[in-house]
Amino acid sequence: MTFIILFEDDAQADPDIRKTYMPAHLDFLEAHSDAIRSAGPLSDAAGAGQGGLWVVDVPDEAAAKALVHADPFWPIGLRKSFRILAWRQVFADGKRRIDPKT
Repeated sequence: MTFIILFEDDAQADPDIRKTYMPAHLDFLEAHSDAIRSAGPLSDAAGAGQGGLWVVDVPDEAAAKALVHADPFWPIGLRKSFRILAWRQVFADGKRRIDPKT
C-alpha cells in the first residue's frame, strides 16, 4: 500500500541539527529504499524549510509509522510531528493509471 508521510519540523530545533544528522538520515533512506520510494524537504515560496515528505510502499500504516520512528531525524527532535495518509496514484507520466469506469 502506498502512503504519503508529511513531516513538520520543530522550529525550536537547533538550526545545525539537520546538517549534523543528514549523513545518518541519508544512510537510513538508502537502507530502506525497498519501502521508501521518494523523500525530500518541503519549503515555502521564499525557500524557508517547511518539513519533509516521503512516498512509501509498505503493508500498512503501522509499518509506515515504524519507519518514521526509526529515522535518525525522529529521536533527535528535528521532527515536531508527522501525518500518514494513504495514497492511490491515478495519473503519472502523462497517463491515467486507473480505468475511469471503476
